[in-house]
Amino acid sequence: MQALQRRIESGTYPPGSLLPSEHQLIQEFSVSRPTVVAALRVLREQGWIESQQGKGRFVRGRPAMASVESNRPGQAYLTSPETDNPGELVEAGAVALPNRVATLLKTAPKSKAFLRRRVVLREGEPSELVSLWLPLELSEGTDLTSGEPLPQGIREHLTMRKGVRFDHIVEQITARMPTAQEAKQLGLPKNVPLMAVFGAVRDASGRPLAVVEVLLPADRHELEDAYPVA
Repeated sequence: MQALQRRIESGTYPPGSLLPSEHQLIQEFSVSRPTVVAALRVLREQGWIESQQGKGRFVRGRPAMASVESNRPGQAYLTSPETDNPGELVEAGAVALPNRVATLLKTAPKSKAFLRRRVVLREGEPSELVSLWLPLELSEGTDLTSGEPLPQGIREHLTMRKGVRFDHIVEQITARMPTAQEAKQLGLPKNVPLMAVFGAVRDASGRPLAVVEVLLPADRHELEDAYPVA
């Protein structure tokens, strides 16, 4: 999807032009049809392209909404240096996967994966609990076990150390009450729920690379997004 956006922005695909067919995109990018279909759907929903029955997909150009910065906690954690967000590492190592994370990583529940979990501070107070889940082989040879905050984002660090390329994130948001440990780590008053944001990070073929889980106390955060009206 990002490659197509760049081509539209650069004028390679000018407004009004016919976008290559699904088959052509599959061949060019060497990805599966579901990945191409999903990317085209997102581009259409965001206003980059439009579909005309019997004719194909046409480029509309860069939508005005593309300049609106959405508040997406999972993406922010992947791209922002940890040194920009003061906090404390509370866990790092191999652990058994909980069911939801195992499903997002497309692996068996209770199998082992690497977990890096930090309490992020805002104005000296616990603000969110951020967990990064990785297949064990992707954590080897990295600095993710270090108690020191990384001077770059997780995405950049894994690209440099492991050569992985993040393509897109599938985000899920749920609400629940915190566990006793989560309430203690976040300094939560009694009966305050959490917003749990799960970001499944995938490569261009749709293969899961990582899961980011961000726990946000409902009394300290609100989520905002922007999207065009179809």
